[in-house]
Amino acid sequence: MSYGGEGVARMRVLQVVVLIVFGVIAARLAYIQLIDSKYEELARGNALRYEVQYPSRGEVFDRNGEYLVQSRECYDLMVIYREMDREGFDTTLFCQVTGLSREGLVRELANARVRPRAPRMVMNYMSKEDKLRFDECNFAGFYTVYRTARQYPRKVGGNLLGYVGEVNSEMLRRYPSYQAGEYVGISGVESAYEPELRGKKGVKISEVDTHGAIKGSYMDGRFDSLPVPGKSIVCTIDARLQLFAEELMAGKVGAAVAIEPSTGEILMMVSSPTYDPDELVGRQRGNHYMELLYNKRQPLFNRAVSGRYPPGSTFKLVQGLIGMQEGVLTPSMRYPCREGYQVGRLKMRCHAHTSPADLRFAIATSCNAYFCYVFRDILENPRYGSVKEGFDVWREYVESFGFGRKLDSDFLGEGNGYVPDRKFYDRRYRKSWNALTVLSLSIGQDALGCTPLQLANLACIVANRGYYYIPHIVKKIEGQDSLDARFYERHYTMVEPKHFEPIVEGMWRGVNVGGTSTRARLDGWDVCGKTGTAENPRGRDHSTFLSFAPKDNPKIAISVYVENGGFGASAALPIASLLEEYYLTDTIRRPELLQYIKDMNIYYPAYDK
Repeated sequence: MSYGGEGVARMRVLQVVVLIVFGVIAARLAYIQLIDSKYEELARGNALRYEVQYPSRGEVFDRNGEYLVQSRECYDLMVIYREMDREGFDTTLFCQVTGLSREGLVRELANARVRPRAPRMVMNYMSKEDKLRFDECNFAGFYTVYRTARQYPRKVGGNLLGYVGEVNSEMLRRYPSYQAGEYVGISGVESAYEPELRGKKGVKISEVDTHGAIKGSYMDGRFDSLPVPGKSIVCTIDARLQLFAEELMAGKVGAAVAIEPSTGEILMMVSSPTYDPDELVGRQRGNHYMELLYNKRQPLFNRAVSGRYPPGSTFKLVQGLIGMQEGVLTPSMRYPCREGYQVGRLKMRCHAHTSPADLRFAIATSCNAYFCYVFRDILENPRYGSVKEGFDVWREYVESFGFGRKLDSDFLGEGNGYVPDRKFYDRRYRKSWNALTVLSLSIGQDALGCTPLQLANLACIVANRGYYYIPHIVKKIEGQDSLDARFYERHYTMVEPKHFEPIVEGMWRGVNVGGTSTRARLDGWDVCGKTGTAENPRGRDHSTFLSFAPKDNPKIAISVYVENGGFGASAALPIASLLEEYYLTDTIRRPELLQYIKDMNIYYPAYDK
């Protein structure tokens, strides 16, 4: 039988169509088998279980080897929905053993059902004891994964040490290699040194049967990897001093920072109110976090490095140094004070003291009038063409002391403080202002703002006679010979060392001869100090004090800032002095002063409404 031309053509078309169909099918099969891993993973998921092996976070010690942060054993409870018993399980027993609420269990199982073959965390921070009880119940589809949780033996340094929490969307942007459900340092040292503390995850691959029961290790563990623990860190903090400082600051709002001037190592850093970091570990972390978050006194806010306060009279030290360097002031120059400084209707008040005063006496007695004269002489220096040019020079000096900018410490969240520039006053006064307009800058007021860390650094600068090391919180990292090079470099101000001696002498006299700081005297230790009282629009004045000791070869420099504390000598000075005594002598010989601070009750209208 023969076909015509038309029949042959139809046959060839049919053959082509069949070949195309088989070609498409073959290409799809090849793509699935050779390129698309989705089906391979689904098939492998039916036979293999991948369990992440979490590393222990590095532990944190104080400068004397005491534990500040440790890791303890705990477990994540996981579920694979597909492997659960289809006939159900005893949910009442499950909730009793785990402590999970029935509503929480229902919610987690509903989430797990979305991806029935994928592991889903049901709860975390299960204790070893709970884990053993849970294992005895043998709930199908559920299993536990070992990990560690943080614990804080000394229960100090909430804002200093920080805490660890689950990765959120914001953290994922910062750490793109992390996955949801992992833990990461949220604040403090835990966050600043996350890469060192974290360690490296491992993996364990097991073969499972169709019911989810583990048959053994896949390929004898050939593809398993062990977790690498995080590195331990030695902090610069003295745990005993930190604990004592938190006791003294209890019930007060403010901050205290102590630094070793010769190294820049932070000996103590307190933001008050603080919190027990153990409260942010475990199953109740969310509840405690919300309580802290909505507390009007803001215990989660680290005032020591992020707060912005007027420095008050402590800033007179900087004015005196700038005046001497600019040649408009000598230590022997005397200025009158008639309980203040007055030009026309403008008056800057001052307390009663002997007049006239030289520089050393003006520092010892914290004379406002004296530094009004000095400040005007700096800005109105004939060497500059205008007050505004003199102001620009003054501002450059101030910034060299570490104000108006971050100090580049290793502490995240460090604030800049604020030093107003010419543009600020041009906007405020429509370009019509002079030295008298901004006269309150002379005593550390007006728009001037700084952090307690910057004030403690100022104490270091004076103690070192003109330079500082960048303040830092970590002394040593496991496996590293040294820290970042920036922590070993001296940073000099624009003022020559010779000008610091009369300032130091004035601070010493204020404590040991007669002045506003005599309450800070410690026999045999040559303490130097400067009080500050900063005006506060929201209630009683702020109390501040900076100090260092001893006068020569100082071992500690400290700044204390107490909001609404009144005079510098009333609240901040006693706290700083007790801390210096404890650090230098390892004891307290003034129990009446200690009791005075513990009994102090300060009213905070801005927080306690």
